[in-house]
Amino acid sequence: MAADDDDVLRLLRTGTAAEHEDVERTLALLDPALSRARLAHVLDLMHGFWCAAEAGLDTWAAEHPADAERLQWTRRRRAPLFALDLAALGAGASERSPELAPVRSTDEALGRMYVLEGSTLGGVFIDRHLATLPELAGVAIRAFSPYGSETGAMWAAFRRATRARAADGGDVATLLAAARTTFGDLADWCRPAALPAVPA
Repeated sequence: MAADDDDVLRLLRTGTAAEHEDVERTLALLDPALSRARLAHVLDLMHGFWCAAEAGLDTWAAEHPADAERLQWTRRRRAPLFALDLAALGAGASERSPELAPVRSTDEALGRMYVLEGSTLGGVFIDRHLATLPELAGVAIRAFSPYGSETGAMWAAFRRATRARAADGGDVATLLAAARTTFGDLADWCRPAALPAVPA
């Protein structure tokens, strides 16, 4: 599937919109009534998901070291930060993780990373919200914005790498499918922490 430099990012954004919305609705981290206990539950689920997702990417990186280096993969790992955040909340990680499909190509790796890396953009807004909650006063949460002031630069680097892959003949359909699957797997895994549905 061919795509020009702009199309691949637009395709990913529009092609995963429904799945992305499902994840945001499930996590509901911008809920004004977010409690410390629910945040810990969400972080525990996210820790388990990131452990599984990153294990698959580590296997891919070992098989495609040049691609992994171009994507700065070792710098993008976040599972340990979720564990540290749980400790900051006085909670422990349950060590449960979902079973995810293996990452068989760089196109699939980019699709999975699109979800993991894209979450750092929303993480900036989540951090701002958490800072307003009295129940979380004095608690430093790091996993949502792991790059701090470099968030924009790290996302821009990922976008450049994705566009370069598409321009060099990467399989954009495979990339999109991997992103959609990752969003779906994340939403399904975190469903136990979803807020109760409001009756119509």
